[in-house]
Amino acid sequence: MDSEVRYPLSDDLKRIIAGENETVFRMVEDRFSVIIHSRLPGLRIEAKGKKADIQGALSLLDQVKLAAKSGTFLSKGFLSRLADDTSKHSCSKKSVSKPFIPDTPILRNKLGLPVVPKTASQAELVKACDSNDIIFADGPAGTGKTFLAVAIAVASLERHEAERICLVRPAVEAGESLGYLPGDLKEKIAPYLRPIQDSLAELLPQEKLRKYQEDGLIEVAPLAYMRGRTLKHAFIILDEAQNTTIPQMQMFLTRLGQHSKAIITGDSSQIDLGPRQVSGFAHAIRLLSKIQGIAHIAFPQTDVLRHPLVREIVKAYEHGGKK
Repeated sequence: MDSEVRYPLSDDLKRIIAGENETVFRMVEDRFSVIIHSRLPGLRIEAKGKKADIQGALSLLDQVKLAAKSGTFLSKGFLSRLADDTSKHSCSKKSVSKPFIPDTPILRNKLGLPVVPKTASQAELVKACDSNDIIFADGPAGTGKTFLAVAIAVASLERHEAERICLVRPAVEAGESLGYLPGDLKEKIAPYLRPIQDSLAELLPQEKLRKYQEDGLIEVAPLAYMRGRTLKHAFIILDEAQNTTIPQMQMFLTRLGQHSKAIITGDSSQIDLGPRQVSGFAHAIRLLSKIQGIAHIAFPQTDVLRHPLVREIVKAYEHGGKK
């Protein structure tokens, strides 16, 4: 790699991605030991010392440029995750030349903002949906598995690739007894399905979501409702799948009909089943992930997108569990 390269960049994009006082360029310089000269047309990137990684800097700038073009808000956290992923692949000598930010967003949410992958694992999940009909997504809370899966499903419905969406969750309490819940069956199961409803509400305008649900184009249901059904031309999401038993997982997987696709999300480290029950999620991943048409995406701790402390909490509990 040359000790100095030119990076083509229009003045408009340069202003967008540079940040206030060119903070983005300064971050790239610090992370990859380079110097960025921005006064001339485009950018001139110069190596700074023996630890300089010009290829890594170019890869990160490629991803930031694509994110800016798609309308993604370049927050400090988003940029930091991009830099972490680029540094990780660079250190492992994997190719970093191919950005994971797509040219076009998955879809735009109800505010018109683009929904795009925010980590390499999220991008891997999106890509896996193109060539697989069953995708297992395993990772800690806060990595965006459920939200991204719902976004992919909604985009599929809006493009008329799927005739309906079926969003499913097992009704398992998280380590505590909720006791008797008042109301009819719909009201009783509502708390279990709330996270999926929240994702839908963030993606779709209220009236559009209500019409989709009234017309049966979007169905949110507990896992028990799947028994005896065959879902054709559907996009199905099973969330919190670590809380399924082996028979429940087998029952769910055999509901898949012609021209259907399923994303199964879960966190193998947070199983709320009884002490003698084996998770059908982990069992299915071991049993099925080598079958063609079935993919397994593992989300690492570093992909946690919630409050920065959540990542540290996940790490501490995992370390404590191993001890």
